[in-house]
Amino acid sequence: MSNRLKALLATWLPEKDSCQWVLASIIETQRSSYRKTGAIMLINSQGKSYGLLSGGCLEADLKRQAQKCWYNNTDITICYDMQDDNDIAWQLGIGCGGLVKVLLQPINSENDYLDLLTLKSQLDNRNACFYHIDTVNARSTPQSPVQIKNQVLSKPNNSLDLVIAIKPAPALVIFGGGLDAQPLVKIANTLGWYICLVDSRTAYARAAYFKEADTVINEGYASLEQNLLLPKADAIVVMHHNVSLDAHALKLVKSQANLACASYLGLLGPQHRTELVLDKAQLSSTDFPNKLSNKLANPIGLDLGGDLPESIALAILSQAHAAIEQASGKSLGFFHSELNSSNNTDNINSIKKIVNHAN
Repeated sequence: MSNRLKALLATWLPEKDSCQWVLASIIETQRSSYRKTGAIMLINSQGKSYGLLSGGCLEADLKRQAQKCWYNNTDITICYDMQDDNDIAWQLGIGCGGLVKVLLQPINSENDYLDLLTLKSQLDNRNACFYHIDTVNARSTPQSPVQIKNQVLSKPNNSLDLVIAIKPAPALVIFGGGLDAQPLVKIANTLGWYICLVDSRTAYARAAYFKEADTVINEGYASLEQNLLLPKADAIVVMHHNVSLDAHALKLVKSQANLACASYLGLLGPQHRTELVLDKAQLSSTDFPNKLSNKLANPIGLDLGGDLPESIALAILSQAHAAIEQASGKSLGFFHSELNSSNNTDNINSIKKIVNHAN
């Protein structure tokens, strides 16, 4: 199952009243940590958890701590300090060298399910929003009334203590439903992306071939400009293996508002073929919207090697992922031991700050 928040909430909703639940949120980190502030997971009284706050080393202890929330019906904060060798984090074998502070909150009807129903609705409708996690006010206890604190906001509020920007999963639109599109759909599904597959040919783009796709559209391109099923795309891949159909898809990308907002556009095939496609579409490589950071990725994908459809799909999605996250797509580096290199002081002492999206 995907670790994206939408998938976690989809699992939680039908079971929300059948057992006890806790929302676990990272509210502070220092130095190195597997995930950053705003990461969320769900824990229930049946011993199951959904999502990750670490590489798996904190989760068992968090399940144990969650029992205190259910017993006392109150929030608790747990601090794992990998900088302190007396802290429980060392016993758990984390060794990242940082600090992680986690807030555990019971989820029930008395606290309006921490407004997670609203949050799920927003994500289901692919709306961006903000989620306020209250870390300041007095917590509820058995002796004091339960107060509703967490809430979904339509815009950020700087006066609140912790507000997490929540974005819907990236939307991938694939033009072309051939066999090599299948691994692309499968990997994108593993990433938790929303997937729309389009092909005008009746023998292609069949839902039975692409069970992981959220939407499959099998109709002529002339009617697609007004099609309400086309999502607001983050990434677009054109892979018909047909010059004319590729040209139709590129023309549609330029004119259709939901497609023109994409951060990534890639066309399968060598550059001499792409010149034929652009000529057929009466377009140039600079005719696409400014938001497309690479204008037109061609040849498509990162240079990962391999010629199997699965390898090509991985290369394509790696490049698209980097474009969406505004990352370089370059290697993060290779380890150089201080013991083995006296000239590597600058690399060892420098710390690269990597900011992860909350969900």
